[in-house]
Amino acid sequence: MSVSLDTAVSSLTTNKRRVGALKSLGVVTVRDALTYYPFRVTDPVPARPIREARIGMPIAFAATVQALRVVPMNARRGFRLQAVVADDSGTAAQLVFFSYKKQYVDWVSMRLRQGARVVIAGVPSEFNGQLQFTHPEILTIAPAPAPQPGPGLPGTEPDPWQPGTGQPPQPPQPLPPTQPSSLKFDADSEEQALRRVCRPRPVYHATSRISSEHIHESIMGFLDALDDHAIPDILPESVRAAGGYLHRAEAFRAVHNPDTTDDFRRAIDTLRYEEAFVSQTALVRTRHSTHQIKAHNCAAGGPLVERFIGSLPFELTGGQRAVIDDVTADMQRDWPMQRLLQGEVGSGKTVVAVAAMLQAAGAGHQAVLVAPTQVLAEQHAETIGRMVAKIGTGADPDSEGAEPTATTGEIPVILLTGGMKLAARRRALATIASGTPCIVVATHAAFSKTFQAPDLALVVIDEQHRFGVEQRETLRHRYDVAPHLLVMTATPIPRTAAMTWFGDLDLSWLTELPGGRKPIRTIVVPEADAGTMGRMFAHIRSRVDAGERAYIVCARIDADDDPAAESGSGGSGSAGGHGPGRGLEDRGYDAIDMFDEPDGDESTPKPPLHSVTEIADRLAALPQFRGLTLATLTGRDDDETKTRVMAEFADGTTPILVATTVIEVGVDVPQASCIVIFDADRFGLSQLHQLRGRVGRGGTNSWAFLISRAEPDSIAAQRLAVIQGTLDGAEIAQADLELRGAGDVLGDAQSGGKSSLKLLRVIKDAKLIERARADAERVLEADPELAHEPQLAGAVLDFTRGNGEFLTST
Repeated sequence: MSVSLDTAVSSLTTNKRRVGALKSLGVVTVRDALTYYPFRVTDPVPARPIREARIGMPIAFAATVQALRVVPMNARRGFRLQAVVADDSGTAAQLVFFSYKKQYVDWVSMRLRQGARVVIAGVPSEFNGQLQFTHPEILTIAPAPAPQPGPGLPGTEPDPWQPGTGQPPQPPQPLPPTQPSSLKFDADSEEQALRRVCRPRPVYHATSRISSEHIHESIMGFLDALDDHAIPDILPESVRAAGGYLHRAEAFRAVHNPDTTDDFRRAIDTLRYEEAFVSQTALVRTRHSTHQIKAHNCAAGGPLVERFIGSLPFELTGGQRAVIDDVTADMQRDWPMQRLLQGEVGSGKTVVAVAAMLQAAGAGHQAVLVAPTQVLAEQHAETIGRMVAKIGTGADPDSEGAEPTATTGEIPVILLTGGMKLAARRRALATIASGTPCIVVATHAAFSKTFQAPDLALVVIDEQHRFGVEQRETLRHRYDVAPHLLVMTATPIPRTAAMTWFGDLDLSWLTELPGGRKPIRTIVVPEADAGTMGRMFAHIRSRVDAGERAYIVCARIDADDDPAAESGSGGSGSAGGHGPGRGLEDRGYDAIDMFDEPDGDESTPKPPLHSVTEIADRLAALPQFRGLTLATLTGRDDDETKTRVMAEFADGTTPILVATTVIEVGVDVPQASCIVIFDADRFGLSQLHQLRGRVGRGGTNSWAFLISRAEPDSIAAQRLAVIQGTLDGAEIAQADLELRGAGDVLGDAQSGGKSSLKLLRVIKDAKLIERARADAERVLEADPELAHEPQLAGAVLDFTRGNGEFLTST
């Protein structure tokens, strides 16, 4: 049978339980197995005589089994197996095994039969004055063939048939078997066995269904079944030689069966660079291919953008001006802009987006801004409508009573959401389908087949981590002339991560906050500290009495939902591209970015998360809030309810809003000065930073209270200390990425939850990624189609197929 990397492991393994256990680890093919990397290797174990053993220091030695006994443990169920072994110097040690399985005890007893030659590796201890090894590793050694006795051979017994023995002839007695025939020996010689136990051993992430040793055994079996030519090298020879990297086949063998720890490290370095090089080649190639795509040239919209900037009642920050200039230049080209705009919460990304959309509309085309929620879409439509109207009238318009499809100023601003009444929705769709130059503010309705914008020149995605790339590409590939693309996020993404995951996009950062903003005070409050909790609620009441507002955020919707579902939402948020909290709301959760790392004893269950209904009831009963009306808002509420609740919160009818993370993105109530986040120790840092940004938008003093049940010295407490100590989103993102990894921070839909990147670390490997990108650009400059590198071309294609909908933007 010919074995390749795509061969199913089920065709090579007869043990069906082993096949099922490997499948649970994601190992289905030989390729999966070879890329299931060990997370570390053990240190080499020295081979020494027993007399040189030191308590607590690993050692390996060859010995002979002198005695064996199995003792039932009366005080508890099971057996204790004790064996005495001695090396060639006669020094003895005791081996001890405990098990409640008789089958296991019998198996070990068979291997440690008296007189058997074995190699032992383990950590010695002392018990009752004796040197003891508890559950050591054992390798049985095949006995050397014994010489057959015969006449004239030295050392043989006298032949009972020879005269003068004085004994009658006796029939020959059978020799005892040296080992049961069903037991295979682990090694043919002591030297071979010692080499096996002394070399570094790979350690894999295992489960209760399969151990690290069995994973290693399976992978080595698959490797041995492969021919060397079945593992072609992916790196171009020039790149591999320049970096001193191993051939891919050598790297696989060195990582799964290293002779030394240096061999293991060199193999990991090779495979990690290979991941960086393939991913960067795919992204650079995608970026270059964009220049072959036709887009609308929007140079004619420049004057309208300048009029818009002149109509603003405030001065743009230097960062806003620079990004608007970059976007304007991008949209004057004949190929589509692809730009990622990352900005701090409240840094003024909306102004940049409006300028970009006016650039398109002013050139006679259409633009669409896609927001993740109806609440945010309505707020954007209202805000943009006011801005655009001011261009036409030169004064602030009355924002009340504006129809969603009314023409405000020179450019129509059209709202399109799934929650609109049918007649209003049809009118909006008809206006858009007519090709009228306009600005459309939409939710997921923009991804539906009924949305037709024949002259679409720009797509703006707000809070890009809430949408899958596949969704936003639906808009881009629907038209013969590709629209420009601007994706925006306030979720902090470190530059190294942005370069890795969004390497096909031009990157812009807004780091300055508009004038008048005051820093938000962040306070961590232990939930068990009743006194501090009471003072916090009293402070909130005083701010409410002063005309301000307060958010209370909970992770769950209902207290009766199954707490076990919490971990199921871990980190996924809403990044699957199906809207905030989609899939979680049905279980009582909104888009919560959970961080439930094992703190201490993993067997200790975490307390259930607080819910909106529970906390709303508790707060209503507090004396501090007597006479106040509280409102609740969750992802389960219909769009009409969400709009009404937010309006009443903004006008002060219900000054305290108990909500889930549905308020995380884009909700803008300038009077909000306090936010309380329950179970803050269970949230990701980036999401806490986003939630904290809901306050401090009106120029008043603001506070964020992080309610925690974490132990003082726990990892969770250290994480909260990070966000308490800084308002810098980049610093928070760096810490979040180091603590959790890209998948959790960016959301699986952006980081490659199904990605083939298994070794690449976006923080620690930043320089490696930069080098790989430079190498990829050189290779593609010389061979744009990779015609002379078929293996690399295939790897890039596989990477794009497996990761394209998560990582790339075209």
